[in-house]
Amino acid sequence: MADLVSVRGLVKHYDSRRGLLGRVTGNPGTLVQAVNGVDLSIAEGSTTGLIGESGCGKSTLGRAILRLHEPTAGEVRFGDTDVMALDPGGMKAMRRRMQIIFQDPYASLNPRRTVGEIVSNPLRLHGLVKGRELQDRTVEILERVGLNAGHLNRYPHQFSGGQRQRIGIARALIMKPEFVVCDEPVSALDVSIQAQIIELLEELKREFGLTYLFISHDISVIGYVSDRIAVMYLGRIVEEGPTEAVLTAPAHPYTKALLASVPHIEHAGSRRASVKLKGDLPSPTNPPAGCSFHTRCPVAMAECARAFPGTTDLGRGHSAACHLLPGAA
Repeated sequence: MADLVSVRGLVKHYDSRRGLLGRVTGNPGTLVQAVNGVDLSIAEGSTTGLIGESGCGKSTLGRAILRLHEPTAGEVRFGDTDVMALDPGGMKAMRRRMQIIFQDPYASLNPRRTVGEIVSNPLRLHGLVKGRELQDRTVEILERVGLNAGHLNRYPHQFSGGQRQRIGIARALIMKPEFVVCDEPVSALDVSIQAQIIELLEELKREFGLTYLFISHDISVIGYVSDRIAVMYLGRIVEEGPTEAVLTAPAHPYTKALLASVPHIEHAGSRRASVKLKGDLPSPTNPPAGCSFHTRCPVAMAECARAFPGTTDLGRGHSAACHLLPGAA
């Protein structure tokens, strides 16, 4: 399959001095290094799962790809289009093709607008349809996500968390995009509802031919939905490959630790080692030199503190960045 989304050297740094209303609040030159030179390709019609601890930069990466957060540097291509080169008009048109489902179904919906207004708003903003057709399209997508026309004039507070997430999904899909960033779409929901939303997203992917970047800190969810998995640690991709390869033969110590931390997951043929993480994720304002994982890695060597390792090709689309792997530089 051809790549629909291609990311090269993507960087996103924030000035931590700027607080409410953009006022300078911290020490000069303090940067939050949220994303540090990420390369990632997402094949058309596939789901790439992005996994890592909270604070590792997963959501920032997803939003930077969509230019909801303007990247500091790097390249994002959507098919043959250079997304970073688009002017505001071109970016507005591109947003018909790229959408996002947010993590929090409570915070992502305007409490002052009805469901009908929320879901149909993208079509109105882009001037795609109006009048009766606008309402028909809105009802159609609501019914497809498990709601109905009777919900059009209700407000978000009148719905459960799972229903609100269905509203968010309907809003993301009403313009029939090709690529959707699913930013922790089930983490705020009860376990029983999580399964329903995951199955809905899988059905919609097949029906509409969607391509997903599915972000989660839950390895069991990522393992279920993904064709490929990218493991992120402190702003960098440290391992990436087909789901089966990453889950059954993890190469990076961090990936092994993530798998070891969820003892109820069992995969046939798994060679998961008992790797335990030490301490907390370092601050992205002052990341460790060299391999950023070396301060917590149980098998770190002196070289790990000196330089970030090169990427080792493990074959069949599987790669990892670790000094312990053959060919790492």
